[in-house]
Amino acid sequence: MNDTRMNKELEQEFTACIKEYERVIYKVCYLYTTKSAPFHDLYQESVLNIWRAFPKFRHECKISTWIYRITLNTCISFIRKEKNIPEIVPLTYESEWFTEEEDSFKEMLIELYRLINNLGPLDKSIVLLYLEKKDYAEIAEITGLTVTNVATKLSRIKEKMRKMSHN
Repeated sequence: MNDTRMNKELEQEFTACIKEYERVIYKVCYLYTTKSAPFHDLYQESVLNIWRAFPKFRHECKISTWIYRITLNTCISFIRKEKNIPEIVPLTYESEWFTEEEDSFKEMLIELYRLINNLGPLDKSIVLLYLEKKDYAEIAEITGLTVTNVATKLSRIKEKMRKMSHN
């Protein structure tokens, strides 16, 4: 197989992968967006880093885990380079998604977003992964923590969020 054909196949595989996991990349980048780390810069840098690493992906973990890890590390590294602490970026919701009957759900969702926005970067990441229904082992693999540490942190985050919600 010639190099041109291999490169074209790799490019097609990469494009399909980015399309499939675009929402994952978007969510992580959105949570780390600041004035000095704009969303589009984080997104572009993440996709570039995924592209650079794509030929070396060995399928030792799920591709979604691998993409989470690269995106998360890219965002954290980008912010560290800027030497700024991430500011709270409000998660938003579309009010037209809700009907009047869903008002209590909407209020709970707004409160959840408010609480998540008050967490630090690592805690935000852990909550994001937890809300994406990732198991502790996958969260540990993505964040570089141990499974025990993930469980402990999640327990502490939940308690912290409970206390914040009573304030």
